[in-house]
Order: sequence, then C-alpha cells, then structure tokens
Amino acid sequence: MRGTLVRLRPIAREDLPRFVAWIADPEVRRFLSFYRPVSLDAEEHWLEGLSKAGNQEVFAIETLEGRHIGSVGLHDIHPRYRCAEAGIFIGEREYWNKGYGTDAMRLLLDFGFGQLNLHRIFLHVHAGNQRAIRSYDKCGFVREGLLRQAVYKDGEYQDVIVMAILKAEYRSIEGEA
Repeated sequence: MRGTLVRLRPIAREDLPRFVAWIADPEVRRFLSFYRPVSLDAEEHWLEGLSKAGNQEVFAIETLEGRHIGSVGLHDIHPRYRCAEAGIFIGEREYWNKGYGTDAMRLLLDFGFGQLNLHRIFLHVHAGNQRAIRSYDKCGFVREGLLRQAVYKDGEYQDVIVMAILKAEYRSIEGEA
C-alpha cells in the first residue's frame, strides 16, 4: 500500500532490531503501552505470534525512499461486529511532526474499510499526546470518551481518550479530498 509519504509492507525479521532500539528510547516509548525496553527474543516471539493470530493486521511503515520508520496495525479485528482497534508509532524521531504518521493511518483506514470491510475503527490515545491527537483529528477520528486516570506512567495516572471513525464518516472525508 502506497501513500503520498509512506508505504506499508509486511514486517520482516530484519526489522526487529530497529523495533528493539526504538522501544529502548524513553521518548519513543513515552505514549506507548511499553513501560520498559524489550529484547530481540521478545520481538521475535511477537512476530511469530502475528502470523498465528488471525485477528491482527500489522505493517511496517516505510518512507517512499525505503527507510523503515515505524509500525501501524489493526488489532482485535472482530469480523462479526466489523470493528478493530488501530495502533501506530513512528520510531524514527526525525520523522515526527511531518505527516508520515497521518499518511500511514490513512492507508490503514483505507485497508480496514476497503479490504476488510470494517464498519468502525477505534483507538486509545494518552490525553497528553497532542501530536497523535492532531493526526487522528486530521484523519477524521471523533472523540467518543475519556478513560479517567486509566494508565500509570512516569509516576502519575494519566487520562486516555477513546477516538473512533466509522466507514461512512471516512468515505465522506475521502470524497472531499
């Protein structure tokens, strides 16, 4: 899948050392569910699990020049209810705040609504992660609720915002573009 800034491709074993390095960076890990660095063995186990689980679609985010910069995916895909949870992170800091994540999320939404025929895609975002919230707003996600003090990170409880987009909403935004 190709966008204006990135393409999405399957994650390869060669990508795993980059994931380990990114997750070791506290600033990258700040708004992720990881609370500590991970080992290469743990990442290999995760990759093996991806191929066995039938309810996830996870992709490497790569610049059009071929540089692997992050990951995006749909998790807990529920075929009966036609919904899934989205997740994304850009591990290469030099690509933050430049539209790469927004482009990757739009490709993921195209895939989820187009190829998987999902009806609703939702996500959870830390309330302090303004960069991500702006990106999700650009993609058409709507704030649905607030999970008060839902995570404990950096020595304090933090709120989590629930955001979602429906297929019809995405199609109407896509038609405007």
